[in-house]
Amino acid sequence: MDDSKALPEEPSIRVVLLPRDTNSQGTIFGGIILSYIDLAGAVEVGKTTRQKVVTVGIKEVSFRAPVFVGEVVSFYTTTTRVGNTSISVHVDVEVWRQQESIHVTEADLTFVCVDEHGNPTAVVESSKRINRSKNKSR
Repeated sequence: MDDSKALPEEPSIRVVLLPRDTNSQGTIFGGIILSYIDLAGAVEVGKTTRQKVVTVGIKEVSFRAPVFVGEVVSFYTTTTRVGNTSISVHVDVEVWRQQESIHVTEADLTFVCVDEHGNPTAVVESSKRINRSKNKSR
C-alpha cells in the first residue's frame, strides 16, 4: 500500500470472520473478502446518493496477506469519482494483528445508478450526508 495515502478515520464496515468463512487452507476464503469489499463500496456510495446502484466492475484484487478466523477486518473507503451515471470507490482492507495494521488487499469498484427497470440513470447527489459517529445520542 502507498503509505502516502491516508486512510479515512473510520472504516465503512468492520467484521469479525468466523470458521464458516474459511477455505481448505484454514484461512478466510477470498470470495468472502470480495463480498465485504462490495458491501463496503456500496456503503460509501450511500454517502453520495440514495439511489439504487449496481456493481458493474471491480478492478484487480491481489491478496497480500491472509486473514485468520476471529480477526477483525476493517474496510476503509473513499469516493474517487462521481460521473454522470457512475460512482467509483476505492476500498482498502486491513486487519489488526500483533499490535500492527496489516494491509490485506485493496480494490477499485464502479457502481452505476439504475432506475426501476435496471437502466442506467443520472447520479442524483443527496443533499444530506449523515455522519452518525458525531451523533452520540441514541
